[in-house]
Amino acid sequence: MVELKNIKKTYNKGSIIAVEDISFNVDKGELFGLIGPDGAGKTSIFRMLTTLMIPDSGTASVNGFDIVKEYKAIRNCVGYMPGKFSLYQDLTVEENLSFFATIFGTTIKENYDLIKDIYVQIEPFKKRMAGKLSGGMKQKLALSCALIHKPTVLFLDEPTTGVDAVSRKEFWAMLKKLKQQGITIIVSTPYMDEAILCDRIALIQAGKILSLDTPEKIVTNFQDKLYAVKANNTYKLLTDLRKFSLTNSCFAFGEYLHVTFSENISENTVTAYLEKLGHTNIEFKTTIPTIEDCFIKLITSP
Repeated sequence: MVELKNIKKTYNKGSIIAVEDISFNVDKGELFGLIGPDGAGKTSIFRMLTTLMIPDSGTASVNGFDIVKEYKAIRNCVGYMPGKFSLYQDLTVEENLSFFATIFGTTIKENYDLIKDIYVQIEPFKKRMAGKLSGGMKQKLALSCALIHKPTVLFLDEPTTGVDAVSRKEFWAMLKKLKQQGITIIVSTPYMDEAILCDRIALIQAGKILSLDTPEKIVTNFQDKLYAVKANNTYKLLTDLRKFSLTNSCFAFGEYLHVTFSENISENTVTAYLEKLGHTNIEFKTTIPTIEDCFIKLITSP
């Protein structure tokens, strides 16, 4: 459904590389995730695939249509939910939905079954101005508007950024239902914990894909033994472990530090080193790597 071949995009007369030689495919009915921090190139990829920007080089197609030569056909068969809420804030919920349906030559009634599970949650507020909605409700309205013309491919650019944890969970549950209806979904997010909810993911940084596979396989490829370490002073612990001669990597993960070492090491060796430096209440245990651990390893490896 979506294919990119050696796509490149630069800004400021070529001095800033946003997307560098990126290639990947997305199959029909797949939930594909672009995972990376702000500035990684995710939005630039989305804008090219939705025909809002032209790549400097390379080719891409959506639903079999070339993103440059057949942009009008693409605009009729995709749904796009940008990262920033972009609906008309001075129109009501119902007016926004009717407006987008009319643009695509359809009606709310005709495709109501597609958005029903989403829209019923905001329908009690259909007379409320869109600008007065909460973050989670704005998100549901934007998704309803992106779906009202029954697209074959749905692009969601950081849809859960700035949304509360409950709304995030509800949103991903909605995506699973949409996937069951055969819609191909490409979603971008900076949240590493959302990566495991996708069929396949591309970890992206500085315009380059670092790894592309299923979340499970990416985690399996993390070969180093990973430890979680905690003590009374987290910042001093981070500093001291990074100075330790056998430490490979050391990063903060909530209340713990995730640490790898250059060789097999005993808990007693690390604990003795830390106690000598004044640390107390030391906790040292092995832990299972996450997508975030894999991402950090990829961006910090030489």
